Amino acid sequence: MKSLSTRAQNISPSQTVAIDTLAKELIAQGKDIVSLGAGEPDFPTPPHIRKAACEAIEAGRTRYTAPVGIKEVRDAVCRKLQRENELRYEPSQIVMTSGAKHAVFNALSAILNTNDEVIIPSPYWVTYPELVKYLGGVPKIVNTVAENGFKMTARDLGNAVTPRTKCVIINNPCNPTGAVYSEAELRDIAEVIVKGDLYCISDEVYEHFTYTDKFVSTAAFPGMQERTFLVNGLSKAFCMTGWRIGYVAAPESAAKLIGKFQSQATHHPSDIAQYGALAALDGPFDSVQTMKAAFLGRRDYISGRIAGVPGISVRVPEGAFYLFPDVSSLFGKRAPDGTVLRDSSDFCKYLLTQGLAIVPGSAFGAEGFVRFSYAADMETLRKACDRFETAVSALV
Repeated sequence: MKSLSTRAQNISPSQTVAIDTLAKELIAQGKDIVSLGAGEPDFPTPPHIRKAACEAIEAGRTRYTAPVGIKEVRDAVCRKLQRENELRYEPSQIVMTSGAKHAVFNALSAILNTNDEVIIPSPYWVTYPELVKYLGGVPKIVNTVAENGFKMTARDLGNAVTPRTKCVIINNPCNPTGAVYSEAELRDIAEVIVKGDLYCISDEVYEHFTYTDKFVSTAAFPGMQERTFLVNGLSKAFCMTGWRIGYVAAPESAAKLIGKFQSQATHHPSDIAQYGALAALDGPFDSVQTMKAAFLGRRDYISGRIAGVPGISVRVPEGAFYLFPDVSSLFGKRAPDGTVLRDSSDFCKYLLTQGLAIVPGSAFGAEGFVRFSYAADMETLRKACDRFETAVSALV
């Protein structure tokens, strides 16, 4: 047999997906596992969104539509961007996608040629560097530190730019750290991007879960909208993870290009999901506010509990719904069975034997840390914290 694609073989599978899948398999086998590995809200999709999708089915709105998405839905995205972000877009600049991950893939596909560099701050969402590699680009990682809130500075970005740099990815609020860039920080970064004539992919899928400063889009600064691929989706704010519906707002020439190759690939996202998105975008916002308040309480609870564990360093996240503590002081210790924990992967494997599933920091380019998702009810978080404390106390 001839060989399979080298390009496909050279990317790594998603560790977050792998851990969540393993946890679900263990639960199906009857094992008692508390899983805080997946970034998935535990709230149900709001009723008005479910109702709109059911009505679309009953009305027979299940035919092929334009590859870029239903015009009515793209109009709603434009209204959202104007209303919430003070950004003016035309429907021709909007492409509906099968989730925000697909929107990132589309944006990178529209930008990258072989060996183009993409600057990615670390810790990063696991998918960014793998998609860059898959498309023939070169991920250029800019390491950040907890002492600076895990945020890339304008100076960091400027120092990383080379003649081969094509794009920078900004995830704000950030998965996995919960970091939120202030307006001043983004303005300085935007100046570097404009000066370097770079593209920017701004992943804003957690925008509604910002607990400190008001959220500001990267596209809002002078010279940025015409070079920004604004990525967002309905999965987090409206609990529509399984619906697989997102969008990218882009310069019109790039949006047309994305529409062209999407017509040859996925064609368009599900009509049913799009009509659900329409109800979400134009509908009531109270469910989002309720969820945000719940996440804030959960954040404070889990941050306090984990910070109280000896040897663990915690930075309270400013956004999203993840906690990213430093557990490096535990490396070198032994589990009850004698296994030496050498890194975050070993530590998470050990925790899984103790009934707790979380994600190693190495998955996000940050060895020494682990990621908890606190998108779970308080009883689940209590169990998780209890198991974490017990597991750590058993190390010698």
